[in-house]
Amino acid sequence: MKRILLTASLVALTAVPALAARDQIRIVGSSTVYPFTTAVAEQFGKSTGMKTPVVESTGTGGGMKLFCAGAGEDSPDFTNASRHIKKSEFDDCVKNGVTDIVELEIGFDGLSVAQSKAAPDLNLTKEQLFLALAKNIPDKDGKLIPNPNKTWKDIDPSLPDVKIEVLGPPPTSGTRDSFAELVMEVGAEKLPGMADLKKNDSKAFDAVWKTMREDGGYVEAGENDNLIVQKLQANPNALGIFGYSFLEQNANVIKDVAIEGVRANYDTISTGKYQVSRPLFIYVKKQHVGQVPGMAEFIAEYVSDKALGEDGYLADKGLVTLPGADADKTRAVAKDLTVLKAEDVK
Repeated sequence: MKRILLTASLVALTAVPALAARDQIRIVGSSTVYPFTTAVAEQFGKSTGMKTPVVESTGTGGGMKLFCAGAGEDSPDFTNASRHIKKSEFDDCVKNGVTDIVELEIGFDGLSVAQSKAAPDLNLTKEQLFLALAKNIPDKDGKLIPNPNKTWKDIDPSLPDVKIEVLGPPPTSGTRDSFAELVMEVGAEKLPGMADLKKNDSKAFDAVWKTMREDGGYVEAGENDNLIVQKLQANPNALGIFGYSFLEQNANVIKDVAIEGVRANYDTISTGKYQVSRPLFIYVKKQHVGQVPGMAEFIAEYVSDKALGEDGYLADKGLVTLPGADADKTRAVAKDLTVLKAEDVK
């Protein structure tokens, strides 16, 4: 019996190895959520006297990979995400021993297509954006062909006769995933033959809207949004894809393109009128709570009214905050550290 108890004790001690040696929170993930989490981290450091958490911008996909690689001193405690965790990522977490994950929705973000403030105003539809950025598009008979559109005028005579050049995030980015689902997929469905393709061969349809052109029309610009801003200033004909918060922070030099006739702002995003918006999250490794100093206090700061409230400092940073009932739900999950269930992950 003593031997069994000793074995159980050793298992408990080694389940999350060597965390007592680390006294600073580590956070990875989405570049969109990065400025919000950084603001909370700085406030946490000032108000508690504990070390300010280290926050890295790795992209949502990159953050999930690090977060789900295991538990222990070398693994992050939180990951930021500009989309829900995927089932494949959740399964990787479980396989690697990350079994208790807490999902906290923190607010909303609008995906913005932006241009230099010096450029003429532009209004685009999701269909036009698909025709500009997809690797393959349907012709008038619905047959898929390599994208022939070189200028915006090639897509629609009412658009400018300038080269298509859109700077956007890489495949590891949650912004890329969300843009594909909210813009490319919806735009594709409106074109000849695409609704039938979706019905008859969903995998082939998915390949069409998920695959961006590689001939310079779409340029993967990495996770550094500041670099995209600089390129837009240098080339007023280029467009860039950002989260709304980043657009707002750089409103002195860039502006958004209206999508389906609606511009992105706090009101249009929070009411759903702007239909290119998404929820934002942080994910907590519950196994580290109580092991890494300050995690519970950091969570409490993040969901506090002074941070997450309608007039909180995260709203000042550009976060479209949650309505009252949704904010209360997030606070309840944070208080109880309610673990995400496998059946809730798609």
